[in-house]
Amino acid sequence: MSDIFFLQTGGTIDKDYPQGETDRGYEFQIGKPAFLSILERVGLDRWTFDGLLQKDSLDMTDEDRQKVLDSVRSTTLDKVVITHGTDTIHKTAETLSAVKGKTVVLTGAMLPEKFKDSDADFNLGMAVCAVRNLPHGIYIALYGEVKLWNEFKLSNASDAQEN
Repeated sequence: MSDIFFLQTGGTIDKDYPQGETDRGYEFQIGKPAFLSILERVGLDRWTFDGLLQKDSLDMTDEDRQKVLDSVRSTTLDKVVITHGTDTIHKTAETLSAVKGKTVVLTGAMLPEKFKDSDADFNLGMAVCAVRNLPHGIYIALYGEVKLWNEFKLSNASDAQEN
């Protein structure tokens, strides 16, 4: 029985830099959801997922955000973790603020999960803990903090890098 619904939208957390004949690894593509390999490594079970979007968050449109909203509303589960790009995470969170009766946590990473020094594992771990323990609402989990979406400031990323 599932208790958490994971939703992929893309973003840096899911980026891959394959080397091809023309791009020599300089162009990215959105790969499989990062949470799949992270959850497998830690042995977390009781979850389902949807690979809804595979986009850089700067490329997300209002229509894409509506798809995310529709997906969150349509799941019967009341615990949702969304992997997302950090550049426009607030826009999607604002769209999701219309959701009632669910705990939704958006997270992402400064570096792709595939990179050795990525913050993806840490951020996803915070998101899982938050979605299981916080009351209903829309939250962002990044940089060692979990806050309601409208209280989270992305400036925390530069503050965290300075310390």
